Amino acid sequence: MNILVCVKQVPDTTMIKIDPVTNTLIRDGVPSVVNPFDGYALEAAARIKDQAPDTKIVVVSMGPEQAKNALKECLAIAADKAYLVSGQTFGGSDTLATSYILSRAIRKIEEVEGRFDAIFCGKQAIDGDTAQVGPEIAEWLSCPQVTYGLSAEAVEDGLEVVKEGDDGNQIIGIDFPCVVTFTKPSWDPRYPTIKRKMAANRAEIPTLGEDAFPDIDTSRIGLKGSPTKVKKTFVPQRKKGGVLIQEESAAEAAQKLTILLGEAHII
Repeated sequence: MNILVCVKQVPDTTMIKIDPVTNTLIRDGVPSVVNPFDGYALEAAARIKDQAPDTKIVVVSMGPEQAKNALKECLAIAADKAYLVSGQTFGGSDTLATSYILSRAIRKIEEVEGRFDAIFCGKQAIDGDTAQVGPEIAEWLSCPQVTYGLSAEAVEDGLEVVKEGDDGNQIIGIDFPCVVTFTKPSWDPRYPTIKRKMAANRAEIPTLGEDAFPDIDTSRIGLKGSPTKVKKTFVPQRKKGGVLIQEESAAEAAQKLTILLGEAHII
């Protein structure tokens, strides 16, 4: 089985602060990490490989040269090969342009690695939270897709995916080739081993630049191909104060809440 995992290097959002004057993110000194949801996608692929050792896992990321650090982390954990997609004309791409570039990169990588049976992505990146790139890749490649996956198991000619739902989990069968996006499961991703970490540090990661895609539609990439425009960012003002209700039972607490809401003319 041949699996591609799309990963993104993102700022550690637990370390991010907002500039009170400009209302923009302060990125200076903020470490970068592998997007956590992409880590769940990688772990899902690794668990398939645990059951079928001949499975090949390839990871790809679109970003600057420093994104190779994230790719090497993936190599240290479970991936067999890694590719970076990077170029000046790709800068400023929104989710639509990014998914288009990645779809072209996937086809290019398949020329070397063979057809991918499955493409795994995190459900969203924690620095944007759009949850759009994975489904858009599926559309560009005309592949069936499952979103909000918790785990995946290889079956004949396809996958059996456990999907998170509002009313409980579902088990969905999907044929190859397919795209699955993953959310947080009940387990944590595995840690890299010393042996794999040493090998990852020595690994040469090919970069696919603009020259790798001579036939790419330049009207669909970068700022020119990005219909999303951010007009303004700001920190919402939060009102201070509130009432803490502490009663002996839930019924008494509900009764007191009802009285307070009535007095405030809310109900």
